[in-house]
Amino acid sequence: MAIHVTTATFYGIEGFIVSVEIDISNGLPSFNIVGLADISVKESKERVRAAIINSGFEFPINRITINLAPADLKKEGSQFDLPIAIGILLATNQIKSNNLNNYLILGELSLSGELKKIKGALPIVIEGIKNNIVNFIIPSANEKECCIVKNSNIYSFENLNQVAAFLENNDMLPYKSDEISIDTETIYNYDFEEVLGQESCKRAIEIAAAGGHNILLFGPPGSGKSMIANRIPSILPKLSYDEALEVTKIYSVSGNLKEEILIRNRPFRNPHHTSSTVALVGGGRNITPGEISLAHNGVLFLDELLEFKKSVLEVLRQPLEDRKITISRSIGSVTYPANFMLVAALNPCPCGFYGSNIKQCVCTEYERKKYLHKLSGPIIDRIDIFTFVSSLSYKEINENKKTENSQTIRKRVEAAREIQKNRFKEDNIYCNSEMNQRLIKKYCKLSTKSNSLLEKIYDKYHLSNRAYSRILKLSRTIADLNDSEYIKDSDVIEAIQYRKFLDENIV
Repeated sequence: MAIHVTTATFYGIEGFIVSVEIDISNGLPSFNIVGLADISVKESKERVRAAIINSGFEFPINRITINLAPADLKKEGSQFDLPIAIGILLATNQIKSNNLNNYLILGELSLSGELKKIKGALPIVIEGIKNNIVNFIIPSANEKECCIVKNSNIYSFENLNQVAAFLENNDMLPYKSDEISIDTETIYNYDFEEVLGQESCKRAIEIAAAGGHNILLFGPPGSGKSMIANRIPSILPKLSYDEALEVTKIYSVSGNLKEEILIRNRPFRNPHHTSSTVALVGGGRNITPGEISLAHNGVLFLDELLEFKKSVLEVLRQPLEDRKITISRSIGSVTYPANFMLVAALNPCPCGFYGSNIKQCVCTEYERKKYLHKLSGPIIDRIDIFTFVSSLSYKEINENKKTENSQTIRKRVEAAREIQKNRFKEDNIYCNSEMNQRLIKKYCKLSTKSNSLLEKIYDKYHLSNRAYSRILKLSRTIADLNDSEYIKDSDVIEAIQYRKFLDENIV
């Protein structure tokens, strides 16, 4: 009679329940795994054999067949080691369990029988809860990661012997999610009170943070673009539980989850300009998430934007619009979420001093246009705010003028986000930047005067429909920061000012 052990795998950031069926029969000794298993799963045969023997059990010298059902779902990863080993021990009557069907089992085995940490444990537990499975047997290294899922009973173990003893005796209490405190105060290394001057730029950053808008900082080298960008996380609101769980799932399947129980801070990713397309959007042999997905619900900071290859920048077009990325390869297609706030910084020319009041630009018009050519129209169109970061004078650097700290700014940002949260509670979005055309028409109504002004700007500068929509969304965010129910003329005028990029052109 075949033994059934419940386990699971993941594809993208979603889990899938898998049934491990073990049949041991008479015949020539063999160990076969079927059910569309990849190389990493088939290699588990040797790990399972050694782990069983080194844990003090006997490995059967019979014909062993392992089926991973459903057979049409590709199986990857090392999490099948433990359920296969438990199935073999049950099939040979070396251990007994009367309630095996109540557990979902997963874990990688070392040759000595120790349980090792696996990738993707969090989405697997979430999928188990959806399928009315509440008891999970996992490696101890995945305990903190899995216990954040509400209504789950987590049983964590160090080795195969402990799992076998538990299944026979059921003599321990589960590690439950309500034992973990996930609401902790974050201490940031950077604060906006350290930024001297740059009041107009800080205002632009505040608006971008309040509405989740994409922003581009440009100015001469050394003016503080990177310094300002690195402080953006300190003014962003905390993630909600659902947002945090989604971010933690991405880090779990990518193997980037460290010691955090639950990622409570919005991600801040700062890839180097030499990064490849795969590093940025994801892919590879196992289709792992890239930087844009690791920045989901947070910030993707592209410093020295024009030093990135143009082909790399162009792949951002669809994710910036769709807020997700679908990666298709010969082995299948995976969709990862990519709802991030883009923060970019660049110098306006090769020497960096075009438009600066401190040094004369030495670049020719041809050199400057060639340098800016990497930034295509479609990418510019997807950026909401353009703000110039000027160099400070000696007097501004040395004056002791007190500036606002991040906590003060964050309170205003959180107040604006709370307004948006209440506004969009029926629309399944979180902030103004995510509004579609239907929601823009509903929430971004203009007065006759504002509409006339925007029409003149639209016709004069030949704006695209996308740029027009982004001005409306930006106006809505400014109104929210001002705690205004309606968009005022001044909100629209300020939003238009943020569409100026070099040469005073409206883009």
